[in-house]
Amino acid sequence: MTTTVAAGRRGPALVVLCFVQFMLVLDDTVVSVALPRVRDDLGFSAAGLTWVVNAYFVAFGGLLLFGRAADLFGRRRVFLSGVALFGVASLLCGIAQEPWQLVAGRFAQGAGAAMASPAALALITLLFPGPEERARALGIWGGIAGLGGTAGLVISGALTGLASWRWIFLINLPIAVAALALLPRLVAESRASRPGRMDVPGAVLGTGALVSLVYGLLQTAESGWGDIAAVGPLALAAVLAVSFVAVEARAAEPLVPLSFLAVRIRAVANCASFLFSAAFFAMAFLLMVHLQTVLGYQPLTAGLAYLPYAAGMLTGLWFSSRAVLRFGMRRTLVAAFLIGAVGLVLLAGVGPGDDYATVVLPGMLVTSLGCGLGNPALAIAAIEGTTEQDAGLGSAVLSSVQQVGGAVGVAVLVALAAGRAQAADPSEGFSLALTVAAALLAFGALLVAALPGKGSRA
Repeated sequence: MTTTVAAGRRGPALVVLCFVQFMLVLDDTVVSVALPRVRDDLGFSAAGLTWVVNAYFVAFGGLLLFGRAADLFGRRRVFLSGVALFGVASLLCGIAQEPWQLVAGRFAQGAGAAMASPAALALITLLFPGPEERARALGIWGGIAGLGGTAGLVISGALTGLASWRWIFLINLPIAVAALALLPRLVAESRASRPGRMDVPGAVLGTGALVSLVYGLLQTAESGWGDIAAVGPLALAAVLAVSFVAVEARAAEPLVPLSFLAVRIRAVANCASFLFSAAFFAMAFLLMVHLQTVLGYQPLTAGLAYLPYAAGMLTGLWFSSRAVLRFGMRRTLVAAFLIGAVGLVLLAGVGPGDDYATVVLPGMLVTSLGCGLGNPALAIAAIEGTTEQDAGLGSAVLSSVQQVGGAVGVAVLVALAAGRAQAADPSEGFSLALTVAAALLAFGALLVAALPGKGSRA
């Protein structure tokens, strides 16, 4: 059964789906500024505090099976179930009294996000089947998603400075309730028209590989690459990944058909999304820390300092779908990656005593323009050619790649910055990490440039 909806309801449906995605991505970064207050209020240890962030990454990035479940059991059903779980988990986070309660709530939030995000993108893909209307809809969706990551830092700084860190979770409740009330009135149920069944062995192996990979990478930021706490999960991830490929190659109805990933534009888009997320997640984390520890900004000031970033993101969002339709996918993505790389190089030069308006702001605006331009175009490319049979799968692969890329970026580049800072000073560590992030984007531009250039969507 396909998604059928009156044309007049597609716009409101898109608004609801975008608001939910904004909420889900916002929770990637919303705790960053609040962590010192959370530590003091709940009595977290230094190692335990990192799991307030990491638990969300692990669940959101690792639970790939929900994308396929959406195709088989109903995309609207899985979306609403994910939103409901996310809302309940947000409430539990907001009222947590013990460290374990907050970490468990964050993992449940990530599981809800892993259900809702791929289903939302799949619904949008089917609601807007025409190339131009789909490009515009996904442009809005991708841009709003990217904006959510930035807004998390602003909102976290404002709520932590003016009220309580608990409100960074409680503000999710009105959006979740509104989505649960409105979406069933706007979108009919949809699922794959061809009957199928869940590939349980593939789901177990794939999810285990991704969870182990994300966990191991995040552990490296705490204990280094030589510690068994990091090496063990990474080795397990490699074994599970090899087993997953072997099982999928023989499965009658695999969780992720190898032919799905063999489509060149999807493969390149997901690889590029990995690099894109790694660079920008790490930048957001490192710049927020740099503003507070090196430039001496208070949490509220640091959050407000990010507001121009949102303006640049919105500008990039406005251009993105238009650029894809006019200049093609390849040129738009190459421009986005290169603009982002230039912005990161500018930010890498920010040091102690530098003026915000003349040094920090220019780099922030250029970086945000590249981010806003690239996010929607990557979403369009990653689901190119998907149908009602596999729209949820394509969306889930993209969501997992983005979250794993973010985890890799934070783990590797933050560790790189910390190591350099110990040998020199914090500014040199920050500069080195952002320079490497810029190099990742430059490499991503080369990767995208290798795509064929024929056709308006190439």
